[in-house]
Amino acid sequence: MRYELVVFDNDGVLVDSEPISNTILAAYLTELGHPTSYEDSLRDYMGAALHRVHDLIGERTGQLLPLDFDETLHARVFAAFERELEAVAGIADVLKRLVEDEVPYCVASSGSHERIRVGHRTTGLDAWFRDENIFSAEDVGRGKPAPDLFLHAAARMGVAPERCVVVEDSRLGVQAALAAGMDVYGFTAMTPKEKLAGAKGYFADMGELLELLR
Repeated sequence: MRYELVVFDNDGVLVDSEPISNTILAAYLTELGHPTSYEDSLRDYMGAALHRVHDLIGERTGQLLPLDFDETLHARVFAAFERELEAVAGIADVLKRLVEDEVPYCVASSGSHERIRVGHRTTGLDAWFRDENIFSAEDVGRGKPAPDLFLHAAARMGVAPERCVVVEDSRLGVQAALAAGMDVYGFTAMTPKEKLAGAKGYFADMGELLELLR
């Protein structure tokens, strides 16, 4: 493999969480008086850290979200994860092959550490990830599309950015990877490739990924 580190986004790439979390986020914002459709949520917040929700609502309305917004949203999302969340089809096979081929990998997610771990425990992906290869936007000052998270992950894993490849399914994630000087492949199972402009390649089935990386 021509890369020394594979960096996975989490939501939508490892766990099939985007439909669940964006449905809940849209409903909660609407409940709070900020009408938001599921499509609006995908467009504005998919792949972003939670502070982006606060930022955009503040910019658009001049209002602050409730102090317990994050806590309430997380409680609703985690409860839904426990009931519904599944791993992305084929991802366990990809991780198994990377281990067999001794290719280092990690996850770099806009979600919190708690969100990552809840999702991994629920889907069984915790068998493939340890604390030392889990990175969250909580670890850096700015989330995607800033490059900080990917650069942090590469530094902690001891690999130069130009030797890393990122697997992403969001516009903001692709922008962050490019800003970090990394190659990025766009997962199009849920996001049309035209919304992932700049990626080195695209794939809609996890079974296609390893061949792209060789």
